[in-house]
Amino acid sequence: MTQKNSQPERLQKIISAAGIASRRQAEELIAEGRVKVNGAIVREPGSKACLPEDVIEVDDLPISVPSPVYILLYKPYGVITSLKDPEGRKTVADILIQAGEKTRTYPVGRLDFDTEGLLLLTNDGNLTNLLAHPRHEVDKEYEVEVTGYPTTATMEKLRQGILLSDGMTAPAAVRFVGTDSVQDTTVWRLIIHEGRNRQVRRMFEAVGHTVRKLKRVRYAFLEVGELTPGEWRRLNESEVIKLIALGSRNIKE
Repeated sequence: MTQKNSQPERLQKIISAAGIASRRQAEELIAEGRVKVNGAIVREPGSKACLPEDVIEVDDLPISVPSPVYILLYKPYGVITSLKDPEGRKTVADILIQAGEKTRTYPVGRLDFDTEGLLLLTNDGNLTNLLAHPRHEVDKEYEVEVTGYPTTATMEKLRQGILLSDGMTAPAAVRFVGTDSVQDTTVWRLIIHEGRNRQVRRMFEAVGHTVRKLKRVRYAFLEVGELTPGEWRRLNESEVIKLIALGSRNIKE
């Protein structure tokens, strides 16, 4: 499977995606005249090019089209879904770099700082767009521990869709898992396909229950399996093919 860019992109984005430098550092490389496109030095940071059609060089070394990489990570609690954090907190990129992964990948969607669980990362921009767009309706399943004991009528509100500050949610699938009488909490499985900011927490808060712990256990057909916080694996070929087929199907529907 070969990744191609059908549309020209800014040079600093291409250089960054190739893992040569950050976008800001790439802008400096361009300004210093160290970047060439088809043999000509380019100094304008807004300049665009297209791989593999154009030959892009940094310090006379050509940039190649990176092979597509697909990673499934169990994001731990307290880690940022970002490549870099200005506050110095640990990011998902830090986890991969520390494990020796050299290919720069980007999260598909996000998980909050205080949410753990499955996160897909890839350098395949086309697949990211297919999966991350709200209309594509990729299922995301969560294990949710909440305060108190929601009633059947309360949970039915979530199943029908509930009004939040940014509009009605789509209907959710909700299933009871268990009770912790010592903590006065209950555990639920909830499936949604939207990706609003802190959506699961806001949904439960809207019906009067605070989320104590939140873990994403499934993304599309990918399940957490034996992964533990901080662990990750590359998807196998059949999983990649299935994801691409899922994204393509969703965009046609």
